[in-house]
Amino acid sequence: MSAFTVEELFQIMRECAGEEEAVDLADAAEQEFSLLGYDSLALMEAISRVERGLGIDLPEETVGEVLTPAAFVDVVNAELARSAPVVEAAG
Repeated sequence: MSAFTVEELFQIMRECAGEEEAVDLADAAEQEFSLLGYDSLALMEAISRVERGLGIDLPEETVGEVLTPAAFVDVVNAELARSAPVVEAAG
């Protein structure tokens, strides 16, 4: 499975917040969600969409501490890696 990207997160966030794609989020990965204009409701919806779309459950305590898109993506990718099936080499 490929890694979840900041671009994918921003696409989901745009859909949750009803923003136009014209909003420039190119340098926003390290800015706090609140400074980007995303409230907790938009973030909760994004979390739900990511979980459903990727088939994972994000730990509430960890997601609650995430302040930036880059940190959110790191949490998602860590969960994807943790939940990936282990493939054993044929012997």
